[in-house]
Formats: sequence, C-alpha cells, structure tokens
Amino acid sequence: MSERRATVERNTLETQIRVSVNLDGTGVSKLDTGLPFLEHMLDQVARHGLIDLEIEAKGDLHIDAHHTVEDIGITLGQALARAWGDKKGVRRYGHAYVPLDEALSRVVIDLSGRPGLEMRVDFTRGMIGGFDVDLFYEFFQGLVNHAMITVHIDNLRGKNAHHQAETVFKAFGRTLRMAVEPDPRMDGVTPSTKGTLTENP
Repeated sequence: MSERRATVERNTLETQIRVSVNLDGTGVSKLDTGLPFLEHMLDQVARHGLIDLEIEAKGDLHIDAHHTVEDIGITLGQALARAWGDKKGVRRYGHAYVPLDEALSRVVIDLSGRPGLEMRVDFTRGMIGGFDVDLFYEFFQGLVNHAMITVHIDNLRGKNAHHQAETVFKAFGRTLRMAVEPDPRMDGVTPSTKGTLTENP
C-alpha cells in the first residue's frame, strides 16, 4: 500500500485553512486554529487514530467560531478522502466504545463513498469553556460530507459535557484507525460487492 498522505488548502472570505494528514502516522498533531478546546479534541483523533495531523486555520472568530469549525471539518474530510484514495485493501468499517469516568460514547464508521451522519449527543450544557457544543455537529457534518463516509455517533451516557465530547472524539479516532487499517486478506481488493467505494457506490 503506497503512502497515504494528503495536504489540502481551503481559502474563502471567511476562513483560510490548511490540513495535512498521514493515515500511517504515530499520532502526532500540530494544531493552530485559535480554538483551544477544538484543538484538544482534534489531538484525541490524532493520538487515538494513530494519524499524524497538522491543521492551520485562520477564521472570522471575531464573529463567532461557526465558519472556522465547519470549514476545518470540510477541509479535514477532503484531506482524508485524498489520503485513502480508492480504499483498496482497507477494512472499510470501524467501531469503538470509549469511556471516560461517567461518560460513554460509541462511534461506528463506514468508508462507504456516501455521506451520512447520525449524531445523538445530548450535551449537559451548551458551552465547554468558550466553545459552543452545537459546533461539534457542524464539524462532523462538514467532515462526513467531504470525506464521503457514513458515521454514527452516540453518547450513551454522561453528566460532564467535557467528558461527553472527549469520549466522542476518542472513539472517532479509534474507529477511523480501524476502518483505514490495511487488511492483509484484502490486499489490493476493494471491500465492496459493487467493486467501488468512490464512484456512485
């Protein structure tokens, strides 16, 4: 399997974003977004997904964080899609349950070639520090739409909103790691009865 790396830049009047990913990394992240709590969450994805991740983002944070968070999700989704290419030889599916004290979340993924997000997380408060929890949905929606994957996210229990968010992002990282992992029994084979996961699957 060839190197699975990609870099994507996205520039609009609202945001300027650069994302680099290495699917076969060691979990190293370099993050500069102006959004410390989001960076904390993205670091979980890198560490638990064993993905090297670099994100530089400048956005209209003087308005609010919405555009920046959504566009980071979009650009990360584009970078992931480029990095895994035709998906031959990968496991395709992944799932993980992750606890943190009283909180427990489950994430399931399919590198399906079709965008779909089901996210059920009832946060116990609306803000974590200065971060609006509504923006987590916008992040994942942007990522899913541009990575062309199906993701189901469920927070099964939790009383602390920080713990709820952290279990979601840790589980997403573990799930992504499983899905993109090379399957030696499927070397060079597309894991689909349709024969493709990229063109109208």
